[in-house]
Amino acid sequence: MLPNFLIGLREGLEAALVVSILVAFLVRTDRRHLLRHVAAGVGVAVALSVAFGAVLQYTSTSLLRTFESREVFGGVASIVAVGFVTWMIFWMRRTARHLKADLTGRLEAAVGVGAGAVVAMAFIAVFREGLETALFFWASAQAAGETLTPLTGFLLGIAAAVTLGWLLYRSAVRLNLATFFTWTGAALIFVAAGVLAYGVHDLQEGGVLTGLNTLAFDVSSAVPPSSWYGTLLKGVLNFSPQTTVSQAIAWTAYVLPVLAAFLWPSRPAPTRPAQDPARRPVSA
Repeated sequence: MLPNFLIGLREGLEAALVVSILVAFLVRTDRRHLLRHVAAGVGVAVALSVAFGAVLQYTSTSLLRTFESREVFGGVASIVAVGFVTWMIFWMRRTARHLKADLTGRLEAAVGVGAGAVVAMAFIAVFREGLETALFFWASAQAAGETLTPLTGFLLGIAAAVTLGWLLYRSAVRLNLATFFTWTGAALIFVAAGVLAYGVHDLQEGGVLTGLNTLAFDVSSAVPPSSWYGTLLKGVLNFSPQTTVSQAIAWTAYVLPVLAAFLWPSRPAPTRPAQDPARRPVSA
């Protein structure tokens, strides 16, 4: 439940912030009549994101007939999901400071074009988040197993994100968003690493990769999968007591460079030195 709650909270809050920025801009500029167009764009984006998740589930359970094909599909989808969420983490880290100015600028331009452009702008802003969320949640849920716990955690995370987004919009709470996205981003890197390792294992079971029986370690006796701590490690980090060499290599090769790059302090933009008045050119 915990990783999927984190996915729902993190991704949901990003979408909630986008919507709150758009709504606040229209309210502040006395354009409340356009709120229904923003709501229409957001509604379509959410519906298509849910539909995309349903298509993934239907494809993996109904369209693919053989065990190998299902494993290959799950493995490829997991790796693609890791790529998307990694891009998203760094994108938010890079653009969080000027997200509001960027969104309001694009919305101002859309207002000048017409109502349809406002709907399209709101749709695009939210659908990107929804598509990534649906894919990553599906991959994480597949890794957790066929239970309702991942869905429960995800829905609780979405509910918490919507509530927090509304409170932020109403200025009822204050949240250091830079700190929030830093900590949740670092946690999602470990979740993504577990999904990546699970994807590699799927590809091994599907026959795409070799080494299914070549184990890096086997700690089943110390960490039984049925124990509470084995279940906790499986649920949070997708840890497998029987980890293949390929899984261990993929997990390590992802976590170490990605986490280091994410936590590495970004350099501030260079400031242009003030010009000496005595050296300024004199205009004719």
